[in-house]
Amino acid sequence: MAATKPLVIATKAAEPLATPPDFPDTFDPMKKPVEKDYAMIVGQEELNLSPRIGGSADLRSTMASLIESCWGVCLSILISCIGVHDRLDIEDRCRRYAPSYVAASIILKSERPVDECSLINCSCNLHVAASYSLLSAYLITHFSEFQLATIGTFLIHESVYFLSGLPTLYFERSGLFRKYKIQKKVNTAEVQWRCILRLVLYHVCVNLPLMLISYPTFRFMGLRSSLPLPPWSVIVSQIIFYFIVEDFVFYWGHRILHTKWLYQHVHSVHHEHATPFGLTSEYAHPAEILFLGFATILGPALTGPHLFTLWLWVIVRVLETVEAHSGYHFPWSPSNFIPLYGGADFHDYHHRLLYTKSGNYSSTFTYVDWMFGTDKGYWKLKAVEEVEGKKY
Repeated sequence: MAATKPLVIATKAAEPLATPPDFPDTFDPMKKPVEKDYAMIVGQEELNLSPRIGGSADLRSTMASLIESCWGVCLSILISCIGVHDRLDIEDRCRRYAPSYVAASIILKSERPVDECSLINCSCNLHVAASYSLLSAYLITHFSEFQLATIGTFLIHESVYFLSGLPTLYFERSGLFRKYKIQKKVNTAEVQWRCILRLVLYHVCVNLPLMLISYPTFRFMGLRSSLPLPPWSVIVSQIIFYFIVEDFVFYWGHRILHTKWLYQHVHSVHHEHATPFGLTSEYAHPAEILFLGFATILGPALTGPHLFTLWLWVIVRVLETVEAHSGYHFPWSPSNFIPLYGGADFHDYHHRLLYTKSGNYSSTFTYVDWMFGTDKGYWKLKAVEEVEGKKY
């Protein structure tokens, strides 16, 4: 039997990256290429993983089909985690070229190492990045960034808000966790339903238009939805910054609303519920929604975050304000574990007193009230309760 001749893949000298090399139509992407063919695909200039890959339409289509079917989004996640993205343009990588550099780096096995910190970053972020990236890959291909940043954010807000707030209605009606209820008074079903109906009206007619109008500002400041996710150090630092900005701006806006005229004509709507429950957190006059809502979106508007960071901020902020208005102080409440966190007991005091004497104007943390001396009444009451051994 005649010896079989080894398959020889024709190669072509690499051209400068400015003029991407063309691929011969006979190139078979299913066959394992040798090292010199790697230069034919991505160019020889330091074996740079560039998205500027040229070639015939048939070959590019074959390559794309192969990559999407064999590796799909999962390999895109891996490469985005381990740092190859630092050498690529963000939007091109996410929307068009991610499969190409995945194939070039994994299938073709370049000798050029990926970033040295790749494995560390990957091990820390892979699970979260995988879940979000799989979802975002679908969202990015089916919806525009405008739709995700506006309608998507609105749906996330509504879901988290009602799912976290509705249980407190059940707690009140059923008497469950009664011993942890701060005030003994219980809201009637009529009061609760009226609150829910007005909330739906305010959210659709005020919150949603506000999100639509504010999108150009966020986009101008750098909002993006493309992969990869920002590092967790960036996400956490931005969230902390948002809390600091929101606490300070909210404090002064809230304190101004407790002046006589603004309280009577605007803020009194929110204080209709002297015994708050979770959903009363966003029950307010439309003017107040716009006024104090500015404090919530100011931080993200200044930094132009990734959409994932914006969604995470919305989720955390909604959970915080619902908990602060829940009317329950549980052993597992965040205020028992997080220093300077106000929580339900701190804010419930604000709702129980007259508007001129309430204090406790902060939204999340108590340090701004402490700085300006507007929490003294609350701490005096706590001292009395501790001495007498009963709650007032």
